[in-house]
Amino acid sequence: MNAPTAPYLKTMVECLTKMIADGYKEDFTVKNNLLESLTTGKLYKPEDTKIVNFFRFEGQTDPDDDAILYVIETRDGSKGTLVDGYGPSADAVKTQFIVSVENIQKKAIS
Repeated sequence: MNAPTAPYLKTMVECLTKMIADGYKEDFTVKNNLLESLTTGKLYKPEDTKIVNFFRFEGQTDPDDDAILYVIETRDGSKGTLVDGYGPSADAVKTQFIVSVENIQKKAIS
């Protein structure tokens, strides 16, 4: 049996809107191998971070338009998202952080 699909999550905007509605409201970035909340300024180590889901988006004609959206929860309960390029357009600093996070999951969205 196939996992449920979410046909309404075809674009980054649709996916971000759904994640915000589900309570993932923090905007995250990565600096000095730490996850930073752009909302609160709090910093998190990789071991304080759990990636509960991720979504990949492909550009229509240009591979540089490929992107990935990480859905994140932190040890203190903060919930939000981190956006990165995918493939050749990936940000090396963000990629290094994500690789160091041990708790990464992929689950179907219903």
